[in-house]
Amino acid sequence: MQYSLFPKTKKKVSKLGFGAFGLKGVFGSFDETEAIGAMHYCWDQGVNFLDTARHYGESERIVGKALKSWSGDAPFLATKAECIGPVRQWGIPLDVEACFPKGHITREAENSLKELGVESIDLFQMHLYWPNWGVEGYWLDELNALQEQGKVGAIGVSMPDQRHDAALPLVLSGRIQSVQAVFNIFDPTPLDCLIPICAENEVAVLARCVLDEGGLTGFLSQETAFAEDDFRANYFDQGPRDLYLEKVGGLRKFLPEHAGSLASLALKFVTMHPGVTTALSSMNIREHAEANVAAMEEEPLSDEVFTEIRFYHRWIHNFYSGKSL
Repeated sequence: MQYSLFPKTKKKVSKLGFGAFGLKGVFGSFDETEAIGAMHYCWDQGVNFLDTARHYGESERIVGKALKSWSGDAPFLATKAECIGPVRQWGIPLDVEACFPKGHITREAENSLKELGVESIDLFQMHLYWPNWGVEGYWLDELNALQEQGKVGAIGVSMPDQRHDAALPLVLSGRIQSVQAVFNIFDPTPLDCLIPICAENEVAVLARCVLDEGGLTGFLSQETAFAEDDFRANYFDQGPRDLYLEKVGGLRKFLPEHAGSLASLALKFVTMHPGVTTALSSMNIREHAEANVAAMEEEPLSDEVFTEIRFYHRWIHNFYSGKSL
């Protein structure tokens, strides 16, 4: 397993992180016992970073249950305060009072501590941030108070959509320790500004959607169907699907010389820059966890291949029309 140092805290964390979004059931039904087993497998393989959220249904409770039955070293735990307000708020910059009213962040942290069954959370994030909120205010005071009380270690924000540069004022203020943003082969734009600026300011970068909801693994075909409650029910069809498949097909030229699979290619791409602290992937299915762990054991991409993918395979799109945060 590859590791990096989480800025400011200097804790060693795995470059591959366990993303717990799947524990909400958004990618289909799953067996809770098997999901806990997948978590234990990841921790046993050195995947010591786990990211969840209050918004992820029963996720925190399930993670807490996994921690209780785990006898090894505790993983680096990250979670997020759920914002309130309109479902479509991810695309509409509202006032902070509408999303995180006074006292809400503190209550969310207390609930997370209870659900996870821990005394302290390594990283507590706001599940939304807009630059019109500024770089100071009661919401940041609440986060700092939680740090002072020892209830959370680092604090950060998760950006709601692909406009990740909106986090830069907060990054440059020196008031936070991490930013979570969409980053994958199709959308490598965080490499342009966010990642290098975070690195310069010792702010961690948590990459999410690294496999583009699984599309970059190559599992998708014209015949693939999803259940109505699956998060991806119409995700790949907004492209439209035939174009999406064409874009994924263009990446197969790098196999098997530069990567063992499309998933490996995608993970190796997003973890190559030293400014990326960890890449989050849903791994509550043991098979997916094993494939991702294996990808991290491959040789890194060459600079030439990395550059070719970055500049010639980017496909900037936003498939979250009609989706909730």
